Amino acid sequence: MNGPTSVPSMTDLAASLGVRIHDPAPPRDVYWTRAGCRSHGFDWGGPGPAVLLLHGGGLNAHTWDFVCLGLRGAARLVALDLRGHGDSDWSDDYRIGAMAEDVVAAADRLGFDRVRLVGMSLGGVVAAQVAAAHPGRVERLALVDVAPGVDFDSTERVRTFMAGLGPVDAIDTVVDAALRVSPRADRARVTYRMRALFRRAPDGGWVPKGDPRPPDFPAILAAIDRLAAQLTGLPVLLVRGGRSRVLPQSTAERLIARVPDGELVVVPDAGHNVQEDDPAALITALRAFLTR
Repeated sequence: MNGPTSVPSMTDLAASLGVRIHDPAPPRDVYWTRAGCRSHGFDWGGPGPAVLLLHGGGLNAHTWDFVCLGLRGAARLVALDLRGHGDSDWSDDYRIGAMAEDVVAAADRLGFDRVRLVGMSLGGVVAAQVAAAHPGRVERLALVDVAPGVDFDSTERVRTFMAGLGPVDAIDTVVDAALRVSPRADRARVTYRMRALFRRAPDGGWVPKGDPRPPDFPAILAAIDRLAAQLTGLPVLLVRGGRSRVLPQSTAERLIARVPDGELVVVPDAGHNVQEDDPAALITALRAFLTR
């Protein structure tokens, strides 16, 4: 262990990643309930079109912090915790359709008749389901590093690590373990992420926020295979991390070729988690697409 790590502030870390911050104030919490499941999100406020941001599996709404700091002022941004993640309830129903209806319920709670969606990985699959089930309510959709033909086997080592997370006495214990899995990762960013994925326990230790039960990968992959058919009626932006092993370039190009109003942007210095690896570049792409 390298000794205690100071926890970087959200704004300092965002600025170090090249994000130009419009307003440093933290977001407000928002809650809503559907089918007995209470869900949570961060409302960043702001004028402009309503944009809901959906995280990937094993992450939570905090993964969008840096992006929201940079996009604030261009849109009304709300980052959601999918059920079983972050500060949303755990559930016995993690079907893509159930999570999509949670997103629609969030829009209702916030008074949004029509929304623009941003979904990373699992969040992109959920966003596409929202667009397919409620086409009149989605104006445009941005996918981050997800398309039919993704290679989730390449993330097995990281997924195994995430699935094995348990209570710890100190966040540094998890940070050190994560850096052993991904030794080239930035310690400050890993510390920020782990602080977002854990909460304080009554005994002073730290426990994971997310439901430890494994996701239904066959169902998720089947839903990913349906993406192209779900995206034919609206403008679509696909953002790929240039270093992503999950989404090869040829796979991304194949999806965009099947979408009538589709566009592909590659962020060279990013892996699968584009929003954390290079938020400044993602902000540029999203601003152009979402405010068009």
